[in-house]
Amino acid sequence: MLDQSILDKLNRPGRENRLAALRDIMRETDFIPADERYINNHIHTFYSFSPYSPTAAVFAARSEGLATAGIVDHDSIAGAFEFIEAGKIAGIPTTVGIECRVLMKGTPFEERRTNNPDQTGVSYMTIHAVAHDKIDMLQSHFAPLREKRNARNRSMTENINALFSGSPIKLDFDNDVVPISMAHEGGSITERHLMFALCKAIIKAYGRGEGAIEFLKKTGIELTPKQTKLLTDTGNRFYEYDLLGILKSAFLPKVFIPASDECMTLNDIAELAGKIGAIACYAYLGDVYESVTGDKKAQKFEDDYLPELFQTLRENGIRAVTYMPTRNTPFQLTRVRALCEKFGMFQVSGEDINSPRQSFVVRAMEDPLFSNLIGSTKALIAHENGKKKINYPKGANQ
Repeated sequence: MLDQSILDKLNRPGRENRLAALRDIMRETDFIPADERYINNHIHTFYSFSPYSPTAAVFAARSEGLATAGIVDHDSIAGAFEFIEAGKIAGIPTTVGIECRVLMKGTPFEERRTNNPDQTGVSYMTIHAVAHDKIDMLQSHFAPLREKRNARNRSMTENINALFSGSPIKLDFDNDVVPISMAHEGGSITERHLMFALCKAIIKAYGRGEGAIEFLKKTGIELTPKQTKLLTDTGNRFYEYDLLGILKSAFLPKVFIPASDECMTLNDIAELAGKIGAIACYAYLGDVYESVTGDKKAQKFEDDYLPELFQTLRENGIRAVTYMPTRNTPFQLTRVRALCEKFGMFQVSGEDINSPRQSFVVRAMEDPLFSNLIGSTKALIAHENGKKKINYPKGANQ
């Protein structure tokens, strides 16, 4: 994790100010050698939800010894140019993309759960290796979708207020939620922003420790011993993020409104990625037994019908899958990798970074089993910079 004083400098307002701070810090910093095994193509910044600006994310990645770093903010690629420039300053290769949700309408998964904890019939996807001259086009494409998402965000804020009517908890979307986002610079506002605003309201009304714990219990949230211990520690540096993880998992379903208008279809995203020459990936989650980040409850996802899902993806023009080795069991990883080979899917990897507790290093990449993902990352970077197109595997069933 970054020293707070450095993080404050790299998170200051203004892209050029952040990059200037990075140049200054670089002159005073001795880095550990980069390890080519350490790659991460799934980093979020504060242009969706994260404690890190694009500049801070690049510096943190380089500080921990990453050989490459990739950005995929939700519904926004506004941080891409800053991320690319920060990579040049820090001397670390970068790749840029976006994460979004798609409607599975018209497929066998229209009413089934895939990789989305909040909603059936909607799947998370990523678009990787966006050519730099297509970034503005992609950002503009998502602009109306972000507006539609904000309409839903406002309605969910109203749901929160209705649920806590008569209590000190009351959120104003424009004054409490929007200011903790980067919406004014093209960033997105996500459910995490709503939960983070709620965290702040809870702490303001009830304090940390027992006050917050009692409030959660009255709300019907059952805390695990680990969660209770974290929230009892009033000096916990990551208190708000720990509380956020609990609310995201246990409270959000109480106020959640399904997404529809703000989502593309599976065919839409395949067509969009093809139009800009980028790589559309299905983001494999797999059944969750214990959440790594604390924001997902134990739940079944797409494992029961994974071969059918891969077939559907191929039929709709999706030729890549991204997965997170730390989050899955050996059996899940062996299975998903075998299906990628069977269906001719390009494999991408990275770990979802959106909390200060997380390391940017994916230790699972030390296993030689995942060495192919290092080559995949190099291929993404080459593709993004117009040096070499992705060579998709044919697949055993092709």
